[in-house]
Amino acid sequence: MNVEELVRDSLREQASDVPPPRSGFADRILAERRRRRARTLAAAAATTALVVAAAVGVPTLLDGGRGQGVHVAGGEVSDHGVRSHVDQSPPRDKIAVGDQVLAAYSTSRKVRQPNRDEIVERTYSVLNQETGRYEADERWSFLAVAPGMRTAAVLERELPAPRIGLLDLRTGKVTRWIPLAQGVGGLFFSPDGSKLVATTYDKNPDRAYWSHKVQVNDDLEPQRVPCRTGFAVVDVATGDADWHALPAYAGGGGGYGSGENLRFNTDGTLLYEPINMDPGVIYRDFDGKEVAVPAKEAHVDLMFAPAGLSPDGKLVAGPFAGGVKTTATQVLDPRTGERVAKLRGQELLVWVDNERLIAWDIAPGGGEYENRLVLVGIGSEKTVSLSGARTPKDHSSKRWEPVFARG
Repeated sequence: MNVEELVRDSLREQASDVPPPRSGFADRILAERRRRRARTLAAAAATTALVVAAAVGVPTLLDGGRGQGVHVAGGEVSDHGVRSHVDQSPPRDKIAVGDQVLAAYSTSRKVRQPNRDEIVERTYSVLNQETGRYEADERWSFLAVAPGMRTAAVLERELPAPRIGLLDLRTGKVTRWIPLAQGVGGLFFSPDGSKLVATTYDKNPDRAYWSHKVQVNDDLEPQRVPCRTGFAVVDVATGDADWHALPAYAGGGGGYGSGENLRFNTDGTLLYEPINMDPGVIYRDFDGKEVAVPAKEAHVDLMFAPAGLSPDGKLVAGPFAGGVKTTATQVLDPRTGERVAKLRGQELLVWVDNERLIAWDIAPGGGEYENRLVLVGIGSEKTVSLSGARTPKDHSSKRWEPVFARG
């Protein structure tokens, strides 16, 4: 299990109807890591009546007396501009809110090797923009979608991969290959789509080794090993790449496997890597040097709230704020970290605009891991369901991870 999924599962555990254990949150994360260490990462509306039925009433969730420096008007979330399919999980038909689109999603499976190693293999289903349906594309082990949804960056099945493909999302064909001397295991676009950060490895980052087995409860399971070698910032237009050595984080809190992938920060001027200890993230310049967290991102926590800063930069998605029997999230003032609003959901995934977000939340009557995509809004008294609920079973065909992009 990578760092992000580990922490997300711990958040979801908080939202269950079972009282939490007495140990602290950090202890629970470590316990979850020991227990599940070998696990890995993780069209038009069906009918008008279906979309209307997806809007469910919730209590008013705006806080009072906090975040006095930020004025947030908010308003009711409506189904206008929403393409939802609440009867589909994984989705078969396009899901979108405004220009924020579920561009693809991935499922995963464990493949046992003859020597008892295990490899987690992802399969991506990508939106066919002509038919409005998601189509499985088993060619790729990793896929990232650029803003505008014209291009995806892809890696072939065998990791680490010697080259990066640029996939035309309208034709499904690779238009160009960018070779790298160091093998690549993960890719992410910059916010403007002009650059890629490619994280490099000397082993398959999604392979767990029986030679490094670890005891989990009463069983022995293969374990991943740190294998990151560095990263390259790639110019998408020219293919020029600037590689720098950067071994796996050695401070005691680094993740193994694909959790070691670097990403761009909010404005694309820096890189960051998540770690499962304070401060939770390390920012680096394009040469790999550790730098101070930008002031405007001091309260960004992309492990707990991947949505990050709002498009206008005036708000930031915050972590889980629910209780033993309720789910809730929060929006913060990015300058002070004060709570501005409290709204529904387990985890804020992506901003639609400056007042609405797409989140995970528990499906009505479901268990803690049976969550579905929902639209939530600041000041809204309702949510709008966007998808059916995922299965709680890891590495199953009905447990999927979304890839969003602006169309």
